[in-house]
Amino acid sequence: MTATDRLATGAHRRPRTQHRPRPHPARTVTTDVGGRRRRRKAVALLYVLPALLPYTLFAVLPALHTAYLSLFDWDGVTLPSFVGLDNYRRVFADPQLRAASWHAGALIVFFSVLPICLGLVSAAIVSRRTGRGTALVRALLFLPQVIPLVAVAIIWRWVYAEDGTLNQGLRAIGLGGLADSWLGSFTWALPAVGLIGTWVVSGLCMVLFLSGTQRIDHEIYEAARMDGAGPVREFRSITVPLLRPEIAVALSITVIAALSSFDLIYITTGGGPGNTTVVPGILIYRLAFGGGAVGLASALAVVLTAVISVAVLVINRLAKEAP
Repeated sequence: MTATDRLATGAHRRPRTQHRPRPHPARTVTTDVGGRRRRRKAVALLYVLPALLPYTLFAVLPALHTAYLSLFDWDGVTLPSFVGLDNYRRVFADPQLRAASWHAGALIVFFSVLPICLGLVSAAIVSRRTGRGTALVRALLFLPQVIPLVAVAIIWRWVYAEDGTLNQGLRAIGLGGLADSWLGSFTWALPAVGLIGTWVVSGLCMVLFLSGTQRIDHEIYEAARMDGAGPVREFRSITVPLLRPEIAVALSITVIAALSSFDLIYITTGGGPGNTTVVPGILIYRLAFGGGAVGLASALAVVLTAVISVAVLVINRLAKEAP
């Protein structure tokens, strides 16, 4: 057979061998990575479990029980009667609740806006000082956060009294005409309590912002100074934008403190005079333990929890979406 014949008949071709498919290496790697991730999650869950159990017992289950009680008309003694969502309708139709919500909104200015502004300014000033007294200044500014709120409320009640430190100081400098019963005034009671919150929370905001300034590269400030930027320009163009994560954390903490405030107002004014300092926390206490309306108080507590949760989610979302 000639070469031409072999080409024609295909005799030159070698017999084909059947190849077995090899396993894809990427699938094996993916499976191993997925297994390791599951094992890590299981180990992490074991570490979290000791804290998760008491949190579930003392936080999650009581919250679920409160939501359950909000569906009943119950005075805390007799048998409850199911009313469905009627308690929630009463919550949104009650004018006293609307007034309490306005008061809580006003406290956001004192508990959140003012402390964050003061904390930013104080952090910017303290971070530029490295003298011996810097640590003492930081400790003094943070001291109100360490003192229990009950003690803070008692101290400031003495300060705001008719013969308290504030009025005595006003009389000493010839401004006795401005002296007033601050916590008993229909006009000044809420701002007086709000300023206590400003004094308490400002130190916490300052510490948060000081920790944030530690991660800012000093070369950025040096470059700005070479371009002729002063302290105010550095604060506005560098410090505040780069502290956005810390500002979001401080805003979340302070808004929660403002909306859920109870002990400070309960000790200083008790919600008075009249209802000028009533906030949702005080109203929940009055309804549950003084008005015999446990179901209505539970519904108000559920609504307050939902409002706080939505506010925190909105703050975190805006902080992530900000450029």
